[in-house]
Amino acid sequence: MNHHSKAGKAENLISNGDSESNSTRDEKYEASVFPAADSQFKQHSEEQENAQGSSDVTVEDMYNNNYEFEDDEDDDSDWEPSSQDQDVFEITKWFCVNCTMDNFGKGLHCEFCGEHRQSGIVKYGFLAPPLSEEGLTVNEADTTVRLKDLRLKGIVTDRQTAIGFDERMLLHEEVEMKSRPHAERPDRLQAIAASLAATGIFPGRCSPILAREITREELQMVHSLKNIDAVELTSQLYSSYFTPDTYANQYSACAARLAAGLCYDLATSIYSGSAKNGFALVRPPGHHACVKQAMGFCLHNNAAIAASAAQRAGAKKVLIIDWDVHHGNGTQEIFEKNESVLYVSLHRHEGGKFYPGTGAADEVGTMGAEGYCVNIPWSCGGVGDNDYMFAFQQVVMPIASEFDPDFTIISAGFDAARGDPLGCCDVTPTGYAQMTQMCSALSGGKLLVILEGGYNLRSISASATAVVKVLLGDDPEHNVDQVIPTKAGLRTVLEVLQIQMKYWPPLEPKHLKLQSEWGCSAIQDRTELSSKRKRRCSMGPTWWKWGRRRWLYRVWCNNLFLNHFKGYI
Repeated sequence: MNHHSKAGKAENLISNGDSESNSTRDEKYEASVFPAADSQFKQHSEEQENAQGSSDVTVEDMYNNNYEFEDDEDDDSDWEPSSQDQDVFEITKWFCVNCTMDNFGKGLHCEFCGEHRQSGIVKYGFLAPPLSEEGLTVNEADTTVRLKDLRLKGIVTDRQTAIGFDERMLLHEEVEMKSRPHAERPDRLQAIAASLAATGIFPGRCSPILAREITREELQMVHSLKNIDAVELTSQLYSSYFTPDTYANQYSACAARLAAGLCYDLATSIYSGSAKNGFALVRPPGHHACVKQAMGFCLHNNAAIAASAAQRAGAKKVLIIDWDVHHGNGTQEIFEKNESVLYVSLHRHEGGKFYPGTGAADEVGTMGAEGYCVNIPWSCGGVGDNDYMFAFQQVVMPIASEFDPDFTIISAGFDAARGDPLGCCDVTPTGYAQMTQMCSALSGGKLLVILEGGYNLRSISASATAVVKVLLGDDPEHNVDQVIPTKAGLRTVLEVLQIQMKYWPPLEPKHLKLQSEWGCSAIQDRTELSSKRKRRCSMGPTWWKWGRRRWLYRVWCNNLFLNHFKGYI
């Protein structure tokens, strides 16, 4: 996740003549990052024109600076370039607007996600055609005005789905681009807002909530003064970094306070009954932000602040379900000693090799709150709808129902979505919609969904729209009653059940049932894999077959063969 080399141009051109940019976006980027590039190039060109060289100058002379150019050299105005000199060798590098991956050449589509180079995904959301640069037939100016007016209004109708959004959060962005555009970028919010606007959801079917910056006193419910002061300090700096991948500019502190304030007020409004449920369309994200430290793109922990706000409003028990592909180490740290908040996370873990490395199944809480941290750590990438739904059916919902929360929060990162460049998983918008529908049955429907990660604009805009539709009462496209997990997913769920049934007794019958129905398959698969690895390790170096020690190789293999069948003789 760290990408911190020197800033580079969006297009690198190597040519013997003038080259024209193939992308308006690339031209804008080059002009903004290198404002003096053109003047320097012109100055360099003039110096080259004024400098005249002799035909007998050698490379060694030029290298050693021993050759002095004179003004009375022959005029070369009658020189005409050959056809070979006119050839231009051009290498073009451009970044996909949808997934930020770098591409080379003059191709029109991203090699990673297939999005068109001039896609309208930011302006029109997931409804923009992915394979062409054509947009929708809508009034862009009208949509922009309507979005900008949202922060001037409050919730206009009781018991509606509320949306928290403010365009000032778009000012939080990385000042100096590194090897590629930062994954957590303003386009994320713009693509989701454009999708909601284009589908008539927001503005339209949802009500906006008035945005405000959270106070220091409210932040102190979750964070230490060290975190609060560190974030505030960035407002005095043009560009700064908390960690190599967590940037800030002079507007970042304000954006973080707006995001936290919206989450605080949405939680209060939903719990009090002023709003039916809500979606916090906010950034920067929050679930990696710890008590003292900002990290993982996150400055303040929005979900933790919302949970504290709900408890201050009267909720005795709060459930946080985190389906971001990365473990919410900050949220877990904040509540791991608190049995009034149940934290459930589904994430890639891979034995601690996947960022941030926390969230193993045996991390269950501490100091009397054991069982109130439930981690479902996937052992590999590519996890899709079936595994997530299976985990919800077997682990998440049984524990949540037993906990019986007064208020439910979803840390909704969409980086486990299909096509995400960081998550590399396979959850679809329908999968997210189904999980949201299951969560809506908890807490009497008092549900707040908070945006976390997600870095493929098409995926996050489609997934967020599907989630908001469920909040509005629409049914998902497909209801899945019986799902078949992958063997890796099954093993993870069995491991979690075995650990958590110590704290949640209703899980024990489920664990026994799954073992009887699926366990043999999972155990057999693991045994076969272990056996293959042992055989692979025991074969010895391949060159033994043909070297001088060939007879040793044969003796060794024969001994292994006899030992393998010794139990059957």
